[in-house]
Amino acid sequence: MTAASSASEPALAHSSPRGPGARRTAGLAVAVGALGVVFGDIGTSPIYALQTVFNPADPHPVPVDQASIYGVISLMFWSMTIIVTVTYVLLAMRVDNDGEGGIMALITLLRRWKAGRGRKAALTLAALGIFGASLFLGDSMITPAISVLSAVEGLKVVEPSLETAVVPITAVIIVALFAVQRKGTAAVGRLFGPVMIVWFTTIAALGIGGIGHHPDILKALSPTYAAAFLFGHFHIAFFALAAIVLCITGAEALYADMGHFGRKAISKAWLLVVFPACLLSYMGQGALILEDPANVSGPFFLLAPEWARLPLSILATAATVIAAQAVITGAYSVASQASRLGYLPRLRIDHTSAQQYGQIYVPWINWLLMVSVLTLVFAFRSSASLAYAYGMAVMGTIAIMTLLFLYIIKPRWNLPLWAVLGFGGPLLAFELLFVAANFTKLVHGAWLPLLIGVTAFTVMVTWQHGRVIVTAERDRLEGPMRGFVKRMRAELPKSQCVSGTAVFLNRGKLTAPLALRANLEHNHVRHKHIVIVSIETEPVPRIADTDRVQVSYLGYADDGIIHVTARFGYMETQDVPHALSLLEEQEHLHLDQASYFLSTIQLRCGGEPTMAAWRKKLFIATSHITADAAEHFRLPRDRTVIMGSQIEV
Repeated sequence: MTAASSASEPALAHSSPRGPGARRTAGLAVAVGALGVVFGDIGTSPIYALQTVFNPADPHPVPVDQASIYGVISLMFWSMTIIVTVTYVLLAMRVDNDGEGGIMALITLLRRWKAGRGRKAALTLAALGIFGASLFLGDSMITPAISVLSAVEGLKVVEPSLETAVVPITAVIIVALFAVQRKGTAAVGRLFGPVMIVWFTTIAALGIGGIGHHPDILKALSPTYAAAFLFGHFHIAFFALAAIVLCITGAEALYADMGHFGRKAISKAWLLVVFPACLLSYMGQGALILEDPANVSGPFFLLAPEWARLPLSILATAATVIAAQAVITGAYSVASQASRLGYLPRLRIDHTSAQQYGQIYVPWINWLLMVSVLTLVFAFRSSASLAYAYGMAVMGTIAIMTLLFLYIIKPRWNLPLWAVLGFGGPLLAFELLFVAANFTKLVHGAWLPLLIGVTAFTVMVTWQHGRVIVTAERDRLEGPMRGFVKRMRAELPKSQCVSGTAVFLNRGKLTAPLALRANLEHNHVRHKHIVIVSIETEPVPRIADTDRVQVSYLGYADDGIIHVTARFGYMETQDVPHALSLLEEQEHLHLDQASYFLSTIQLRCGGEPTMAAWRKKLFIATSHITADAAEHFRLPRDRTVIMGSQIEV
């Protein structure tokens, strides 16, 4: 998953315990929380990754022989080492946007620099980053489907007659999962870490048991086996990479969740728990297949003794639900940040925890994901069929993030170009090899995440371009702010001046709010105190209250009209009454009785060639999902007035 997964941010992550013992306890709690949220996806990959590599129904089957088994296990080990450990843990997690990681954080860093040198390159890479975020939405749809399906498929190993029940049971679990999202994950989140500790302990123990039957599998740790398989049997290994990539699905979550858990906690959890447990499971499964090639179907569950397979299926289902939960909340976070940065309309966002800020719920995204996931389950009906689609979504996102990272570190770390290319070039080439391998599965399912990505990308760039057009037309209708204030001051004796405070939300202080203009021109009314509020979303996660608001006068200090700039980070709730309360006393605003005025726009297709006709229709259709402004800005409904205007696109 790309982007910032928001579930279960531990309260201890922001506390300051005293004493080394307390700090160690707090650090342990954060690491346990990270196990539940960050590693749910990559930690459940052992259920389906190896059996997908050796799937006999694969259009490019990998032979089940000793050379292939050693080569695949070795490639899995070195893929996790190079892409997860080196690219993310050792390198990418050292680049952050005020503590936040993920693809949206990299995009905001590029947006900061686009006005300087390399502006065209930064804009191109930012667009590529938006496509990466779009691919993540495909990942968010595929992960719950493949994860839960693969776990429930364990029932076929326990009792083959239950095969027909796999899809219905999976559908019920998915519906239940999305239905409880609106309640938040605070209570369930406390169970995530302990459940995943049991999970990783279990898969490590089962892996050790499998290795005990065939210890020679340990030789696969040598890179010579990976190299021999990749270069000596390239016609087989290249196609196998499309399934081997499944062992690193969820790697981007390490970076995306850095702001919630910190680099140290995530690094320790990966190096000390997750990496060893996953590796032992893969090697144990490889040993089992070496012992009997018939075990290639369901090797993960066959590692367990017969009596333990049903409990293991239940534990696997719980772990995959956790993996799905993490990527779902990650989709909420990516959509929220895209909305803040102007690539999506304003969305309704509910915060589900008073203690943990990162827990949000986006209803529109939730139901879109649920319908999409259920469609995938009923269309593909098995984890093996979905695997080809999954790899493309994951590797596309990872490769794009690496490219953005390499572009950013050159000026940030003051590195010469040869140094960046020297260590970054081989990393990117290795990842692009996986991308190329997944393109061979294009007609077998890899088209799906590309279709989702292109669709989401088209929606986002169309919305961003449409906003520019609407903003220009709105500027024309609104007219200059200072000229309007001067006119209002001159006409004040003719207008009825009423007591109280009126708050008008506006896009800046250069143009007059349409609602304010309508109030004066049609109602011939102005309030004693007029506050024009502009919202600025900064390319940082959060803004301190001390830097939240800035007051300026629009030409006259005694006319009761002020302009307030309210600044919010892209991960914050844009609570306008709270922002104004920071200066309520000094400006005598009396906000408990203030009236709030909103200017709404009705969009219509015009004849001007501003965009293609289909893009105009898409832009207008997308505008219908815009969240209620009063709710979004936390305005009191009983004191909010809405005035509308029409604009042609």
